[in-house]
Amino acid sequence: MEIEIFWTDFAKKELQKNFNYLKENASLRVAKNETRKIVQETNRLRKQPEIGRIEDLLVDRNQGFRYLVHQSYKIIYWMNENANQIEIVDIFDTHQNPIKINRSE
Repeated sequence: MEIEIFWTDFAKKELQKNFNYLKENASLRVAKNETRKIVQETNRLRKQPEIGRIEDLLVDRNQGFRYLVHQSYKIIYWMNENANQIEIVDIFDTHQNPIKINRSE
């Protein structure tokens, strides 16, 4: 059975924030393209769920968070083996202070 990709509400909100920012500061075309590329990047996890590096700033949490990098974004995820799915939990713009990665909604 293939692993599913599940986006949390928080990750969806962060992706939407990034879209809105790019739309306002670049163009609608750029915003659409970057959003599409971020989503496509997560599809690699179906075949290689452990391809991402361990997120050092979140090692104190039980989920074993990992991340993929797409340009200036970290795609934070973990493997939920009980549900046989990859959970995308955050799209973190690395231009921010790294400590903010510990934020929650």
